[in-house]
Amino acid sequence: MDLFPRTEIGGVSVPRLICGTNWFLGYSHQTRSRDEMIKRTQGARQIADVLEVFVRAGCDMLYGHREEAKIVDAVKDVEDRTGRPVITLGTPTLELGQGPENQAHNARVLDSFARIGCTFCWPHQCTTDALVNRHTRRIEGMDRFCAMIRERGMKPGLSTHMPEAPIYADESDLDVDSYIQIYNAAGFLMQVEVDWVQRLIWGRRKPVLTIKPLAAGRLAPLVGLAFSWATLRPIDMITVGCYTPDEAREVIDLSLSLLQGHGGITDAALQKTRSKASL
Repeated sequence: MDLFPRTEIGGVSVPRLICGTNWFLGYSHQTRSRDEMIKRTQGARQIADVLEVFVRAGCDMLYGHREEAKIVDAVKDVEDRTGRPVITLGTPTLELGQGPENQAHNARVLDSFARIGCTFCWPHQCTTDALVNRHTRRIEGMDRFCAMIRERGMKPGLSTHMPEAPIYADESDLDVDSYIQIYNAAGFLMQVEVDWVQRLIWGRRKPVLTIKPLAAGRLAPLVGLAFSWATLRPIDMITVGCYTPDEAREVIDLSLSLLQGHGGITDAALQKTRSKASL
């Protein structure tokens, strides 16, 4: 299989298609029962089987790394299988208070992400968006977290659901290498219209890492991926979660076909139902 096109974040070469972790960790954005099904069935081996497909295609980056045994073990397993290091991006939850106990907690959390080898460390949306001040047009206190991340040898960025956050980061020269934005054709979980977010992405100084391109399963891969690849910049990225190795292969093959101008046509078999028998 062809190696996937790449871009750069903070001087690090990364693939434009990144493996997500929601379908490893139990965040389906659909139902509680589906979340529980994911948690019951996705162990380290199953996760490694999916991640291996990405890595062998050149999509050697994992979004959502954490100090959780099944994730850490799966990454190590894939590195052993492929002989290739996996680039990892962690999204820690940090305390917002500035007291000594808060600072000590945050230091321990960031130490743990450095310990498991994260190249990138971007405070999670629940941290970032709580600090966004629309009045001052700044992300208050994020510079302190960015400095702590740099001190540990990781590259900072922003995980956010707010379209304002990357704008304020650029305006204030915040020391980040990239930003996460929700972006999909359905507008799922997006706070303003899709065309607004697309325009904001194109105006950013740094590459943008987009998430939820398939709207958590609400869009068919052809629809969601065709939209995202057609409307993002060549420096931007898409993160997609997959439940099985076959899903990963479909997503990768479809993305390559779209990027190469083949209209999404691949060798993958279409779904078969009785109603399509005449076709």
